[in-house]
Amino acid sequence: MTLTPEQFNMLVTKEEHRQLEKKVDAIAENVGKILTAVDGIAKKHETFEQELVANIAAHDRFQADITKLKVHTGLKA
Repeated sequence: MTLTPEQFNMLVTKEEHRQLEKKVDAIAENVGKILTAVDGIAKKHETFEQELVANIAAHDRFQADITKLKVHTGLKA
């Protein structure tokens, strides 16, 4: 198979291939950093949701105790 001059000019040189490999490696490294950051954010969000549920439960317990105290002392419940 023979190449036309246009096709020959489109061939990748070794240096261009090395540069492309370096860029691909850099992109892979950056994607790894991004995924690590996203994992950290997801973990913080999960922890926040757990703390939120715990705080809501604590507030509900406090409210129940306050209501019992109001009834016991004769204040409006």
